Amino acid sequence: MELFASLTSKIKGKNIKIVFPEGTEPRILGAASRLKADGVLTPVVLGDVTKVKQVAAEHDFDLTGIEIIDPANSADFASLVAAFVERRKGKNTKEQAETMLLDENYFGTMLVYTVAVDGMVSGAVHPTGDTVRPALQIIKTKPGVSRTSGAFIMTKGKERYLFSDCAINVDPNAQELAEIAVESAKTAALFDIDPRVALLSFSTKGSAKADVVTKVQEATKLAQTAAPEYQIDGELQFDAAYVSSVGQQKAPDSKVAGQATVFVFPELQAGNIGYKIAQRFGGFEAVGPILQGLNNPVSDLSRGANEEDVYKLAIITAAQTLM
Repeated sequence: MELFASLTSKIKGKNIKIVFPEGTEPRILGAASRLKADGVLTPVVLGDVTKVKQVAAEHDFDLTGIEIIDPANSADFASLVAAFVERRKGKNTKEQAETMLLDENYFGTMLVYTVAVDGMVSGAVHPTGDTVRPALQIIKTKPGVSRTSGAFIMTKGKERYLFSDCAINVDPNAQELAEIAVESAKTAALFDIDPRVALLSFSTKGSAKADVVTKVQEATKLAQTAAPEYQIDGELQFDAAYVSSVGQQKAPDSKVAGQATVFVFPELQAGNIGYKIAQRFGGFEAVGPILQGLNNPVSDLSRGANEEDVYKLAIITAAQTLM
């Protein structure tokens, strides 16, 4: 079954609530309107109610049955401020919290934290840091996970892969890279991708010598030790990971080479460039980034996302609540 048809069938009817902080953005409202009309999930949008309704009217979006919350006038504002201060454990005062929660991303993240909603999708207007920062401060990472990372699901016809980290960590060390590899395997499994994880490099099995190669070699060993239930291998060049004949030639003993489904890039530049090349040159659809390793699902849109991207990332975010 096609990925989004499969995910929709899993989440439909479960009344999963996803909050969209950017309620005056047409791409967000268009997707929210469709999600509600299709009965996929329950959208909640944030923003000045009058402005949200005005944008919806201008674009002929039907917001019937969609809850619109203005943080500044929310009946729950005081209780959310108190919960935020408690969560921050002295790092922010009540006065600071009152100012911060007027920001829709902070307010939306608090709705996720207090389980008023199940997940959040933001980033159509805001840069990545504005989505990730409150998520890390409030929701935080799962036990045993030191940082979040950003993965993209890459689809083209029947092909389905996961690329990571393409959004968050500029230059992860070996331990961090290993953690990203394990979390990426878990994400792949959630979305019906059989996780065969390749840690990528410009070297395959010692064909080149450099500190950046050593980092990937060390990360591979750490990931294999941490998660022996998954097939994880490295260091592999992309062609050795992806092309069966090249994999057999360059890494004949590998169970991943030539048949990888999860591609872990050694640092952010490579990951960001790699997914965009696959998207623009290769014709793959890139959905994400999915923020991995958080206690509750939060997803960060690209500011270049269209309405369809918002729609699909909301489905992916809702599916994460079933983990």
